[in-house]
Formats: sequence, structure tokens, C-alpha cells
Amino acid sequence: MTKTLTLSALTLAIAAQTHAADQAIEEIIVSADFRAAPLQDISTSASVIGADTIKARGAEHLAGILNTAPNVNFSTGASRGRFFQIRGIGERSQFIEPVNPSVGLLVDGIDLTGIGAAATTLDIQQVEILRGPQGTLYGANALAGLINMVSGTPTQDVSGELSATVGNYETYTTSAILSGPISNDVGFRVALEQHSSDGYQENAFLNIDDNANIDEQTARGKLNWQVGDALALDFTAMYVNVDNGYDGFSLDNTRTTLSDNPGHDRQETLAFSVKANWQLSDEFHAVVLASNANSDTEYGYDEDWAYPDICVDFTCVYDGYNSFDNYQREIDNSTLDVRLVSDHEAGELGWVAGAYYRDQSEHLRREYTYLSEDFLSDFSSDNTALYGQLEIPFSQTLQLVTGLRYEQRDANYRDSDGVSYEPSDDMLGGKLALEYRPDESTLWYGLVSRGYKAGGFNANSDIPAEDREYDPEFLWNYEAGLKTTSQDGRLQSQIALFYQDRDDLQTKQSLVQPDEGDICPCSFIDYTTNAAAGTTYGLEAEVNWQASDMLSLFASLGLLRSEFTDFVSFAHAEADPDSGTPYDLSGHDLPHAPHYQFTTGAVFNITDHWYARVELEGKDSFYFSSRHEAQSESYELLNARIGYQTAQWEVALYGRNLTDEDTQTRGFGSFGNDPRDGYSTKPYYQFGEPRLIAATASYRF
Repeated sequence: MTKTLTLSALTLAIAAQTHAADQAIEEIIVSADFRAAPLQDISTSASVIGADTIKARGAEHLAGILNTAPNVNFSTGASRGRFFQIRGIGERSQFIEPVNPSVGLLVDGIDLTGIGAAATTLDIQQVEILRGPQGTLYGANALAGLINMVSGTPTQDVSGELSATVGNYETYTTSAILSGPISNDVGFRVALEQHSSDGYQENAFLNIDDNANIDEQTARGKLNWQVGDALALDFTAMYVNVDNGYDGFSLDNTRTTLSDNPGHDRQETLAFSVKANWQLSDEFHAVVLASNANSDTEYGYDEDWAYPDICVDFTCVYDGYNSFDNYQREIDNSTLDVRLVSDHEAGELGWVAGAYYRDQSEHLRREYTYLSEDFLSDFSSDNTALYGQLEIPFSQTLQLVTGLRYEQRDANYRDSDGVSYEPSDDMLGGKLALEYRPDESTLWYGLVSRGYKAGGFNANSDIPAEDREYDPEFLWNYEAGLKTTSQDGRLQSQIALFYQDRDDLQTKQSLVQPDEGDICPCSFIDYTTNAAAGTTYGLEAEVNWQASDMLSLFASLGLLRSEFTDFVSFAHAEADPDSGTPYDLSGHDLPHAPHYQFTTGAVFNITDHWYARVELEGKDSFYFSSRHEAQSESYELLNARIGYQTAQWEVALYGRNLTDEDTQTRGFGSFGNDPRDGYSTKPYYQFGEPRLIAATASYRF
């Protein structure tokens, strides 16, 4: 941490010696809230990751840029980081049960919450991250926060871009974007991309190096129609086809596996949305947004991480087992959001009133070696909500923003084991924010918000009866922040302090049950339960400085402390259920909640055409689960890009993780999987991306 602060101070000192520029930082507009507003003018802790950062990193998926936002993390256990956490809150995996996500995910207004593999970055212009519960804005699926991805919009003139990238690990990417008018009132935009890679694993048994390959296609389309002076319609469609390999864990904790049947991580998503903006009068307008996303997913893995005859080739204490686990899901998600929004002048009363409906269905088929027949389940849920917000000005400098949301969720679950549930929850959330603006470039705010997350159930009949159902979770968030912009517009900063109090905290646990006979050493059963309570608190800060025409600097820092309160667990690896001795997790860190995260870097405009960007990102160690004590290692990664660009052409060379550090993105620590050492318990890790070097070229017209 000292090294981080020293580097940041050195960067700023260099900038201080640089001639000041007249060029101001471009204003960033956040669209995720009820009203589009500048980032520096919204009273919540938020980050916006722009297209320049996405391009500089060559990021093809959301997980490739999340580390630039303070206190935002992700977990893998799949080919991509598709489970997200904000301030240490969020899911880390999914197996049998449907998931109630804690972090909402929207892509152009389409609800893709819980389907993170579809978060590819083709033509994404900015990623907006709202930290803290969005109880008024988004409800049950945004207990921890909201991620809103916004793609490019149709242009008034015909324009486009063609690009191609090639890198090590047989990495190839090609994309095309075309945008322009169809008529005076109608505009369109189309984007296509193919991305492939052999991946970063090798399989010594099969003698292949593409067992964790990436093969992804993305298509986006937009149509904007100005029907009349009072009505505008926006149509959006997207298609994502993911056919990735998954062979992430090895018996020796290396990037070389011994699987005889490497797994896969597949997803095909077809989604669309229609948004109507209707000016009903001079005083207010209506916004109607309807969306549907249909996804077919298939996730399977070689459970033993080895081949059947491993004990023939190696000395084993026990004979090895051989099994494969596969999950096929059909997910359909439809939403309808209708709201009235006032069009008031500054200093006048503002308001929002709306209604929301979400219908979700999920059909699962699990194919598992040791099941006599496939496991089948059907799940559906309906969420209905009413919400409103008032913006009450007390003076020219002081304003109160208050919001309230009431939501009802009814669910229905049936499976082939004869298990059935019909849970129903009534939930209430909202916020109270006091905003103080002493001048146009400064915002002080204090915020109290309440978020919620629906209860649920655990389907596996091996789970004790008292743990089969769990209650809704509620979270109180207390936050104070300051956002400033210098008078010349070249320096922007924001800082937020927060404290969060969680009640009936939902946390993932696991049962590891020894099996009879020599078929398999154990069964590994995930389930969710309520801890008594939990707290998180910390700091989030970001600075952007246009130091000169030649140099711009940026830095972000997230500090986080989190802990369980009054939580004892019999499922923890250190517990002893036979003697009735649980493991006390009180005061223990929450999973995937590193104590610090940071990013710092600079962009150098060397000439009118040559540029360079260098950045350093880092993250503290964190626990992978509340079930065991396995942790990741802390790390610092160096990324860089150098390029030459004109009005039409750009060529660049970039690298991620240039020092080739090993990072752990998922881990287990409560079981053994290696017959060669008698299935002794030890930690196992899935590793993040190693050093990647790539060259890219693009042509704009």
C-alpha cells in the first residue's frame, strides 16, 4: 500500500512540473439514474469507465476493466469473470439453485443480471458503476450496486470503423461498426465482432493448449426514430454467442491440467429493448422501457480434474474417480418500466413516479455422472414494484432528494426430486440524500439508502431441513462524499466514505460429504444461508487531471473493511459437526472483499500522432469463501499501450500484465481432489490472465 501511495505522489509531482493546458476534461454524462446527469453532479459514489480505457486495455469483456473502479471485484469459476461484487457484496458461483443477484447488470436498458458472460465490450462507449444499494432505482437485484453498459448511438452522418487485432495465445479479434441516417427522422447503428483465443491453459494428458479456448461472437443493432416533436423511439437488439472451453483447475495448482474431458462455458443470448420518450406536456414526460433477453447456457466441467488411469501412471493412496458435471439452462427475462419524470427548472420541485414489472423463468437440466437420471427443475418469479422520487430545493445551494420503492416478489420452484417452493417477499427500500452546492464546481452530499434482496431456497435434499430456506436480506448504507472540478475544468476529483449495515446477510456455504465406497472421495454441495449480520465500511476516491496538452493523469483508490457479525457455521472447514462445535466467523472478512484496490496511470500525447499510456493496478489478498480460509495473493499488474493515429488510421501495440504475475480469481480450500496424495485437503486456484501482448489496427471513416 505504501508503494501505491508513493507511486501516485510521484506521478502527481511529475505533472506539477508540466506546463498547464487550457483544455478541460470532457464532461461525463451518467444515464443510469432517473435523469441523465454529469458524473460530478450525482449524489452517490459512482465510476464511469470510458471507451478510451476499454480500447487501451484491449478488453473484450467487462471483467477486463472492472479493476479500474474502486471496490469492485469479480470471480471466475468459468471461462470469464461473470459474477460481480461491489464493496464485498455479490455472488461468486451458481450450480443447481437459481441465483438472486446482488449486482444488477444492464446493457442498453436490457436486463442481463446474473448472465455476465454476455457482457462483451463491442462498441461499448462507457460502463457506469453505481456503488451502494439502488433501492429506489433498481430494487431487488441491486443490493450492492448497479453496472450499466451503454453502447454507441446512431450518428447524423455515415461513419464506421474496421479493426483487427492479433496477439499471443493465438488471439484474434475482428470487428466492424457502421452508423448513419436512414432518413431525416431515422438513424441506425450496427456492430459485429469475432473474438477468439486458445486461452491460457495447457492439458498435458490430451497434449493440447486450447482446452480453455475463447470463441465469442457479438452483434449489436440500434434504430432511433424521431416519430414527431413529442415522441422518440429507440430500438436495440443484441446477440452474443459464447462457445468457450473451461479447464480452469489443476491438481498441481499450475496452468497445466490432466483432464480427460475438459469442460465448456457456453451461452447464446438474443435480446432486445424498446424505449419510448414521450413529451406529454411542458411540465413532464413519460419514459417507457420494455426489454426481453432469452439465453441458453451450458456450463460443464471435469469434476476430478484428471483421467481415469491416473493411478496406473502414478502411485496413488486411493484409486481415482472419474466424473463430469454439466448444467444446461434456458433463461427468459422480460421487464417493463413505466415512469413519469418532471421537466422542472433549477431551483424548482422535481419528481419521478413509476411502476416496474419483471418476469423471469429458468429451466435447468443437470447431467452428472453419479446421478441415476438427469436432474430437472423449473423456476419462475414475478417482481412488481412502485417507486417515486422527490427533489426538494431548500435554497439555491441546498437540495433534498428522497426516494421510495415498494417491491413484491412471488416465485415458484419445482424439481424432479419432488422439491417445491413458493416463496413470496414484500420489500421496501429507498434513499434520502442531502446535496450542498456552494458553487457550480463543488458538490457535498450525505446519503442514507436502504437496499434489499429477496429470500430463496436450497434445492438439494441432502441439505439439513433448517437450512433449506433463507430470508430476505436488507442493507442500510450511510455515505458522505465530495465531488469537485477546478475552475479551469482540468482537474476532477471525487471521494466517498461509507458504512453499510447488513441484516440477515445471505452468504454461500458448502457441505462436503464423504461418500461410501471408493467411487468418489466426497460430494461438494453449495447452499445459501443467512448470517446474523454483517458490516462493511471504507473509502472510494478518483482523480483525473489534464495536466497539459501532452499529459493526463488518473488514479483511483478503494479501501474496504468487511466482517460477519454473530455468525457461527457448521459448514466451515474448521467446524466439527460430530462434536457439535461450529466455527465462529464473527469478525471474519467477507469473501471477495480485498482491503484495498488501486489504479494509477498516465496518457502521453507525444506528438500530434504518437501517444502512449501506462497504468499500474493492484489489489489486496481476499478470501474466496466463508466456507474455508483459502485466500488469493495480493498483486500489482503493469499495463501499457503505444500507438500512432491519424483522423482515419490507428495502429497500436499493447500489453496486459507485462510482468507476467500470477493472479488467483477463484479458489477452493475445503477438500482434496488428488488421488496421488490420498485426497488430502489443500487449496486449489484458478489463475487470471498471464502476460498478453497484442497488435491492433483500425480504420475509421
